Amino acid sequence: MEDKRKHEILLNSIRGCLFGGAFGDALGYPVEFMNYDKIKYEYGKDGITEFDLRNSEKALISDDTQMTLFTANGILYGHTRACLRGIAGPLSGYVFKAYEQWYQTQINAYYLNNTSSEFWIFNIDEFHNSRAQGNSCMSAIANSNGLGTIANPVNDSKGCGGAMRVAPIGCFSAAGHLGDEYDASMESANVAALTHGHPLGYISAAFVGCMVCLIIKNRIIDNNHSLYSIVNMTLNVIRTQFGDNQYFNELRDMINKAVDLSKSAIDDIDAITSIGEGWVAEEAIAIALYSVLKYSSDFNKAIICAVNHSGDSDSTGSIAGNILGAHLGLSAIDPTSDRVIQIEAYNVIFEIAQDLVDGCQMTEYGSYNDVKWNAKYITGKYGK
Repeated sequence: MEDKRKHEILLNSIRGCLFGGAFGDALGYPVEFMNYDKIKYEYGKDGITEFDLRNSEKALISDDTQMTLFTANGILYGHTRACLRGIAGPLSGYVFKAYEQWYQTQINAYYLNNTSSEFWIFNIDEFHNSRAQGNSCMSAIANSNGLGTIANPVNDSKGCGGAMRVAPIGCFSAAGHLGDEYDASMESANVAALTHGHPLGYISAAFVGCMVCLIIKNRIIDNNHSLYSIVNMTLNVIRTQFGDNQYFNELRDMINKAVDLSKSAIDDIDAITSIGEGWVAEEAIAIALYSVLKYSSDFNKAIICAVNHSGDSDSTGSIAGNILGAHLGLSAIDPTSDRVIQIEAYNVIFEIAQDLVDGCQMTEYGSYNDVKWNAKYITGKYGK
């Protein structure tokens, strides 16, 4: 019974993380390029508080959720090869292959050339939509051949495009398939460095992946630590790995500012404005942290706070959703699933979450054969 209970908590948290991110992304996407006054003019004095379904029957996801799910597909693709071959290359290499396929969806190569893929979510029509993708991501994927690393940066970008897509790494680590929180942190940094070479771009991503891992592990083990405590635990991990980097203190100070603001009586918009607009990674995670710490028991209020400002609303909403969704679990943020099923490609998110929990159950010399898993993470034909 204890193992069953832990499995249920794990699945609930990972579903909460992925759906929370998609929820924040879908709520913030329509207002990403609006200033705060324009948002209030368009949606009322409280800003955008519900999905904007005027142009679609679904709440549309942006490049944030697209890349998050391609990250997950890449992780599971590499993990499967390790299980079946007993050896694998760096995780970031498999994730980059997935990003190359995501890039194809953004330039319509699927429709123009009927491009084939080893990544099953490439087969899902909803992902073949260009949704305001980041310039750093697109140019690095197109030109770097996957050679961007921490030691050999591909550019000097510190945009939030690395931090907003790494939550599945924290989930996979918490599920026991990818080391501990230190591994989650470093792998998140490595994956972010594929496209974002500035230290604040990849160290911020390390913070997100590590915090997601620690939140879920906390829920599984004892649930005794507050989010404030987990922020400090995460900073300690990041300090161990990146404390010698000249930009660590800048990130630490930004996070501490978000913590202090969340304990104050300042209006949300004034607090967020004092942090920034979220286009760069350290500001994006600080806005997300402010929102989830201020409203740690109320997912709706936290996400509404995270997206209603004059900046990168879908990314700040996505990161906030990943963090608080992992903390509260899907059952707390949407117990009836009424809103979850409004999100574009929600069925894919359900499947990816389950797969991150289960991992590959086949082994190199074992007799068990999972036909569905093979179609997903070996041939990539699932969903065709």
